[in-house]
Amino acid sequence: MSVGVAEAPVDGGTTTVVPPPRRGGGRAWQVLIGGAAALVLLALCGLTAATLMDGRTLIGQQAAPSDPADTARDTPPTTASDLDSRDTDQAPLTAREVFPASTIAVGDGENGYEVLRTQSSASCAVAATGEVGELLVRLGCNQVVRATLRTPDGDHLVTTGLFNLTDRSSAERARDRIRQLLDERQGRFRGMSAGDDTEVVATAPARVGWQVRGHYIAYAVVVRTDGATIRSGDTTVREILFDMLEQHLSQGVLERRADGGTASQPTEEPSDGTGDQGGSDED
Repeated sequence: MSVGVAEAPVDGGTTTVVPPPRRGGGRAWQVLIGGAAALVLLALCGLTAATLMDGRTLIGQQAAPSDPADTARDTPPTTASDLDSRDTDQAPLTAREVFPASTIAVGDGENGYEVLRTQSSASCAVAATGEVGELLVRLGCNQVVRATLRTPDGDHLVTTGLFNLTDRSSAERARDRIRQLLDERQGRFRGMSAGDDTEVVATAPARVGWQVRGHYIAYAVVVRTDGATIRSGDTTVREILFDMLEQHLSQGVLERRADGGTASQPTEEPSDGTGDQGGSDED
């Protein structure tokens, strides 16, 4: 994900206001007072803008777990969660739990993603190839639940789902290694064909995203239905990734699962990443 950087405003020095001639002196005082008020207002506005930008920067840096915590934020300490380990979250996922309806509505719910096919497998290698698949298995992945969906605009297909790893530490280790493996073309996430001219999801160049919550890795593979290469800054694809990873899987499926547990909710926001992967004829 792109990371924004906010810089503190540079001190422009002291501004000297020269009063006008004595005539209309009362008006001069009004000008001075009004100018001072304007400077205060601008200073306040500048502070507000910097605060908002700083917030965006913090959100954008979630993919960098080595970054130090921002002590300026008033946030509660991280607490344990049922989702942090399979020891406290033992029930396996089901396709019905992750994709409960034929249409998945996110956001305002006006338009939904059509679910074309779902799959639950005890073999994580069905959803990832090469060293990506080997990495997931090595770190304890024992289940993947995924689906292929058609976007509301009909111009994109997305395969998305959850990998079930041993614990949060294992999931974070996998997350950090996946980008390098994709960049080196040492493996890829598999798109899952659902028939009806959807083979392109398994073969076309894709934009991919993944993030960690608890002992799960949520991932999504997005392609254009015409098979064309997706630009890295494509805002529509970014929205699709956000819809699937954050709104549906994290704040929807996993939030409901966490609510059903006995431990308190995690306070850290999901950490994530995005990248590109080339086309493949593997399914």
